[in-house]
Amino acid sequence: MTKKTPVTDDDLDLFRQEVAGIKPLKQDKIQTKRQPIKKKTNSINQIERQSQAEFYFSDNFEAHFGHDGPLKYVQPGADSHEIKRLRRGEIPPDLILDLHGLTKAQAKLEVAALISAAVKQHCECVCIVHGIGSHILKQIVPSWLVQHPSVLGFHQAPLQWGGQGALLVLIEHPQ
Repeated sequence: MTKKTPVTDDDLDLFRQEVAGIKPLKQDKIQTKRQPIKKKTNSINQIERQSQAEFYFSDNFEAHFGHDGPLKYVQPGADSHEIKRLRRGEIPPDLILDLHGLTKAQAKLEVAALISAAVKQHCECVCIVHGIGSHILKQIVPSWLVQHPSVLGFHQAPLQWGGQGALLVLIEHPQ
């Protein structure tokens, strides 16, 4: 690396002569309001999510689960050993969805979007926190999950993932 040559007084005088009479530029840029692009994308995503939710989940279908023991389901033909691993907490969830504060219609869209995202991201397990509250989501979410072809099964989450207010869901991936 070479040393900088010092600026002499002659150089400074020459520079001042060359820039004499120059006026500063005025700001000529026009500030415009940015139009958010996300509105179009969000409306498209909203429509897509609604159609997925309506395609997979019927509110008229009500699954019946045993009242004894924790809430669980295994898709016919699926390995029940994997559901036992969910119960023990051996399979940690890759994605977690908290439905607290959502309406039934909003929750339906979010559950459909979660399962779609889990399939796209090759997640093995997801956690859906529905809460206990007035039991509306606690009763309807399992009925939705039973209807979805990508759900291999689910089990009430262990305490570390939400206990009675959450479900661990095993996701099947297309091969």
